[in-house]
Order: sequence, then structure tokens, then C-alpha cells
Amino acid sequence: MTRRAAFSGPLGRLVVTEDGGAIARLEWSAAEVADEGGALLSEACRQLGEYFAGHRRAFDLPIAFRPGLQGTVMRAMVAIPFGETRTYGDLAGALGVPAQAVGQACGGNPIPIIVPCHRVLGATGLGGFSAPGGVETKIALLKHEGAASLLL
Repeated sequence: MTRRAAFSGPLGRLVVTEDGGAIARLEWSAAEVADEGGALLSEACRQLGEYFAGHRRAFDLPIAFRPGLQGTVMRAMVAIPFGETRTYGDLAGALGVPAQAVGQACGGNPIPIIVPCHRVLGATGLGGFSAPGGVETKIALLKHEGAASLLL
């Protein structure tokens, strides 16, 4: 069963989707979303609030990891600690795949913030970020986590 709930935070309105007992999507949306309830969605919104308030460094939620390389990269992103970053090349080397494939998987991450694709940078720059605000949103998340010194 698919359910959705909205969370309003410092980066705008986020809609969290649960599917089959796991978090399957997080997206920015200004559209009205009826809170469809459920303990998992309530917990996800609570944890997002704690994260943005500076009281949470890691999410403790069941994640609907995608199959194949996308899911492998998602798991690698979840393993990057709060306030730290890795490069696409770092993940590519660890996973034995091309850096471009890692970049594509990061760009296709359906659960940004919770699966922290913002912590993955290019070798010589920030790389991209597919959420509204693009790289500026990525910078805001990295600053929030105290990783701004890595940007200089």
C-alpha cells in the first residue's frame, strides 16, 4: 500500500512516500497532499524534523532500495557519515563501476536527504543535485551538516 505525508522544513515542502512498509520516495512538492497517516510516515517526518533541528545525524528508517546498481549506490550513500563527503570516484572505486554510473545513480536517487546523495561530490567540484534549487540546495545541506569547509 502506498501512502504519502508532507513535511514542511527549511528547504521547502517535502512529500515522503511509503510503499510496502519502507520509505520509497522523498520529493519537493508544493501540491496539496492529504496526510495518509501511518506510523512509518509519522516517524519519517519526525526524523526529518530532528535532522533539520540539528538533533539527528542518521536516519533510522526502512528504505526501499532500488534493484541493481541504483540500490548498490543508494546503500553506499547511506553509509557516508553525517558531515562527511565522498567523490563519485571514491564510490566508483569501492563498487568497481565507472564514476559516470555512480553519478547517474546519484542523480536518480528517489529518496534525497534520507539517502544522502548530497554527500557525493565531483573530483573537482560539487557535482550536481537534482532537487529544486540544484547545487544551492546541495550546498545548504552540506552547510547544515558542517561540511562547508570541504567546499572551499
